Amino acid sequence: MRHSQRGVTLIGWLILFVPLGIVGYSGIRLAPVYLNYLRLSQSLAQTAQEFKNEDAGPGGAQSFRTALDKRFEIEGIDHPTVKEIDVHRDGDHWVAIADYEDQAPLFANISILVLFHKEVVMR
Repeated sequence: MRHSQRGVTLIGWLILFVPLGIVGYSGIRLAPVYLNYLRLSQSLAQTAQEFKNEDAGPGGAQSFRTALDKRFEIEGIDHPTVKEIDVHRDGDHWVAIADYEDQAPLFANISILVLFHKEVVMR
């Protein structure tokens, strides 16, 4: 008598779904980190647009940081802080750079580290 195998065994399903489950769980853990970055990026862009047509003058960096701090408070951005945002003059325009890292815990002592870099130029 000839028996043919049909379907996927339990071990086959485990081999298929365990990696998919880990990738899905990692995505769930990374979602808040990326949502924070999107809020930060939007806040930087809106503040730069606000200062685009204004002459920043000698106190430009401080006035930009004050406006950015207000936006961070409204958006609920705690990491990075406004003090960690580099605002400097580059020739005839101002540049704001947010260069930071964030991590999301995955399993036990395993975490995912994500590096972010956002640069906004105010001409």
